[in-house]
Amino acid sequence: MPTPVTIPSWNAEGVIPPMDLADPASPNRAPYSVALQDVVMRFNTSPDRRTILQGFLNYRAALHAVGLTVGMQWLDGSFLEHIEVSARNRPPADIDVVTFYRLPAGITQRALLARAPDLFPSTAIERATFKGRFHVDGYMADLASRGERLVGQSAYWYSLWSHQRDTFKWKGFLQIDLSPGEDASALALLAAPLPGATP
Repeated sequence: MPTPVTIPSWNAEGVIPPMDLADPASPNRAPYSVALQDVVMRFNTSPDRRTILQGFLNYRAALHAVGLTVGMQWLDGSFLEHIEVSARNRPPADIDVVTFYRLPAGITQRALLARAPDLFPSTAIERATFKGRFHVDGYMADLASRGERLVGQSAYWYSLWSHQRDTFKWKGFLQIDLSPGEDASALALLAAPLPGATP
């Protein structure tokens, strides 16, 4: 995993910029590789956002519990936008997540699906239940996929997430490590009082 960078500030349009505008050809661009703790520190700014972050950390714990600890996650959606002060003027409803994972040694994809079908929702009802439980709009991509399939999946998510769906404005998104190494400290940060809250 690349060395984490600081999460860029929102631009005037309330989104994370897709690249370093001072050096557009630099590798400093979406998906920005960041630390899980930085995600919590940056976006834990309201009760709604805290609920989503708690659900997301619960989702990571569920992935770790079935042995999915190697890979990365791409984070996006209105959760990464300054949506509360944009024209939409509302809190985010969930966080969009694509988990790129490697299967644990000795476990097949079929065995993983049998062990944790709720982590792989496929119907509208299953997706609604999943979102209600984790506050995550989640998708999975097996890093063992061969060549064209994995490239196609990555290109799809990058092209979908590099623009706002309603305005088609360019925007950036984040990448974090799937490893559970940072989760305990992220949970501790989440338990701290919200900024501006009265103790």
